[in-house]
Amino acid sequence: MTQIITSSPRTRPGPRLPERYTRTAIVLHWVIAALIALAVVLGLTADALPEDWIRPAIDLHKSFGLTVLGLVLARILWRLTHPAPPLPGAYARVERIAAHTVHVLLYGLMLLLPISGWLHDSAFKDAAAHPLSLFWTIPWFRIAAIQDLPAAPKEVLHGQLFALHTWASYALYALVALHVLGALKHQLIDRHAELQRMGVGRSKRAESATSRTPYLGDAQK
Repeated sequence: MTQIITSSPRTRPGPRLPERYTRTAIVLHWVIAALIALAVVLGLTADALPEDWIRPAIDLHKSFGLTVLGLVLARILWRLTHPAPPLPGAYARVERIAAHTVHVLLYGLMLLLPISGWLHDSAFKDAAAHPLSLFWTIPWFRIAAIQDLPAAPKEVLHGQLFALHTWASYALYALVALHVLGALKHQLIDRHAELQRMGVGRSKRAESATSRTPYLGDAQK
């Protein structure tokens, strides 16, 4: 009796999801992080510098802030067209919600801080004596609607915008701390490849591919 063996059609595997961010996203992430760190250091230490260094430090702080604004906008546009790699499946639901919430708030603060600083600088009463430029090279403009206000309301707005800029920076410090602690918790305690997603070290997929590569040294002798 002849037995007919039928085989089910082979299902084509779906597209493999990325394990890490794109190279462009990784570069933008670390450049933005470095510029924010430098801007924070200058903002916190400018008043303690020698008198001749204060104005250059403040100007450099502004240049870093405006550069961050442009890079964050570029990062958002890149993110919209290049989705982030999925979170590890072992993440609890509350961890996924917390991760997405912190990321959204971080993007919001990374926009609010340079914008509030730009508006604050536009309300500077001595702005005419200190033209705004990027790294003392590229002339930049101030917000005319604020710069042209009468002296009294402009001075009030200058103080209010400074307070907004200051409190937004405190919120950013707290969120960055949560972001870093969360990443280290997943990396060191949960043993997830968290840092590898942002280009630090090799991904598990790359390591497994390397481990499966046969050693041909003896065969080539």
